[in-house]
Amino acid sequence: MEDRELLEKIRNPETRNYGFNMLVRMYQQRVYWHIRKMVIDHDDADDLTQEVFIKIHKYIQNFREDAQLYTWIYRISTNECLTFLEKKKKRFFLPIHDVARELTGKIDQGNQISGDDIQIRLQKALLTLPDKQRLVFNMKYFDDMTYEAIAEITNTSVGALKASYHHAVKKIEDFLTS
Repeated sequence: MEDRELLEKIRNPETRNYGFNMLVRMYQQRVYWHIRKMVIDHDDADDLTQEVFIKIHKYIQNFREDAQLYTWIYRISTNECLTFLEKKKKRFFLPIHDVARELTGKIDQGNQISGDDIQIRLQKALLTLPDKQRLVFNMKYFDDMTYEAIAEITNTSVGALKASYHHAVKKIEDFLTS
């Protein structure tokens, strides 16, 4: 179903619930994995995914269609991730490296990340990055998004994103080779 048709169903009071259910089916997996790559923990990702769809449900009527629907959804998801991570730091008065250490511990427990040693090392390397840099890396590397789409989601210039991605790659390479 095309976004325009989906939005028409959502905006029609008679088909609103059906349209929203279709939207959830179309985007739930992508939103979950986008969030999961940032927060690592399944339960946190699951909770945040629910929060994202609650916000989408609440504000979909205000969507102006000056961006693609998935871009708008990813922007909400991204903001929820960054807000969650910031609250986590403040709640426990932790500097970023301590939050990264906590998330690394979840990787080490083995039930959060499946894969071989290199995948686990990559996840640990990603946790050494600042949140926004990790976000850019995830969207470019794992989600194969264009810099233009990422710029729209993060409200950042393409040039700044390219620099951020380059720095992230360099830091990951350094981590993996040390």
